[in-house]
Amino acid sequence: MMDTPHESIETCLARMKRAWDAGDAAAYAQEFTEDASYVIYVGLTYFGRAEIERAHLPVFAKWQKGSRMDLRVLQTRMLTAETAVVVTEGGIGKGRNIRRDKVQTFVMVRREGRWLCSAFQNTKRNRLFIRVNQLIERRSESGGKADRERRLLNPSAG
Repeated sequence: MMDTPHESIETCLARMKRAWDAGDAAAYAQEFTEDASYVIYVGLTYFGRAEIERAHLPVFAKWQKGSRMDLRVLQTRMLTAETAVVVTEGGIGKGRNIRRDKVQTFVMVRREGRWLCSAFQNTKRNRLFIRVNQLIERRSESGGKADRERRLLNPSAG
């Protein structure tokens, strides 16, 4: 049975997760195209599979040694039969429960029947800004409703 594009993309993401969990920089980098771009939440950029691998060697050997990845697909949007944009939420941690405190965007391409990541961008969620934005949106929604009600009651105030 042939995989659907979404299943194949999720298979690629599962390979990335397994490589991260194993602390295997080479296997992790193999899930990216030779010319991939990789942007992490602090603004560091890496270009190309070799640089992505090199950057992850100290990550897995030192400050993220023994960490695991948790990842959940929020949206997969097929641009063509060979290209997709995938938005995920995820996190890295060492405990039992890993907080999904980041949002990632993957540009996936199918090369020779295998999905790979051509571009990756990771954004750390800022809970304070998210909450402020939610409050502003609520006020805007309720303010807009109040304005509409005032205009209905007093059309000349318009």
